[in-house]
Amino acid sequence: MNILLTGGTGFIGQRLSQYLTILEHSVHILSRSHVENYHTILCDLTKDKIPTDLFNSIDVVFHLAGFAHDLRNTSKIEHLYHAINVDATVRLAELAAISGVQRFVFVSSTKAGGPAVSEKCITEEQQGKPDGIYGKTKKEAERKLLEIGCKSGMSVTIVRPSLVYGPNVKGNLQLMLSGIKSGWFPPLPETGNKRSMIHVDDLVRVILLVANDDRANGEIFIATDGTPHSSREIYNAMRSALDKSIPKWSVPKFLFDMVSLINPRIKYKLNKLLGDECYSSAKLESLGFKAKKTLKDMNETSF
Repeated sequence: MNILLTGGTGFIGQRLSQYLTILEHSVHILSRSHVENYHTILCDLTKDKIPTDLFNSIDVVFHLAGFAHDLRNTSKIEHLYHAINVDATVRLAELAAISGVQRFVFVSSTKAGGPAVSEKCITEEQQGKPDGIYGKTKKEAERKLLEIGCKSGMSVTIVRPSLVYGPNVKGNLQLMLSGIKSGWFPPLPETGNKRSMIHVDDLVRVILLVANDDRANGEIFIATDGTPHSSREIYNAMRSALDKSIPKWSVPKFLFDMVSLINPRIKYKLNKLLGDECYSSAKLESLGFKAKKTLKDMNETSF
């Protein structure tokens, strides 16, 4: 197949492009900079006009590019969230539909369905309204994409990944790994919280699964590995992955609670670290998906 990929330089996009190449698909990457070993179409989605001939002979679009979490004053950068997560996404899908692209897979976020504050692992139908600009723009993009698919006949599928882990992970997990490796990250308390996760290799399998199953058309799928973990369990798995012994002590939770009172940003970070984010991927499993990786495979990849 001829495939157009956005976000190909990111953590997930790099893995996806590698796997697509192994499967001998023709991969074209839309990017702000040249991507070695791939046909690259240079385009900055924040300011450049998307080339109208971009979709010539393209069968499937995997749209991973987006503007992620940013702790700066969101009122000052809100336009970036809308420009990238909504406007560029919609324009990309509109051009794809007009050009006769068969399938459009949008990798969104569980944040589009709001926070998972319940101890129960919630489904797509049980998710609520997003409460931040990131989640709100992802939700708006999802709604508009499904409308485009319905009107044009192009197959559109939304994937909402939970926390993604794997070799060379980015973001908060990378910071946590770095902190454990250098010795400054403290042992987390066992609070019994539940956090859903998925290995990047399994997420790639999810993306390809929904792209090849007609039942996925017009649907939203949460992607997890099916086994929620507490933050302490994640901490222990990271230490094991780094060949470090697991301490028997931990920092008491009340100290984290006290620190969170100092600054809203610190509170936000600690809530992400110790809060509940539990989701069900039962809908995805109904298509035949079963995760092959667990936390013990944090530093391993299949390809």
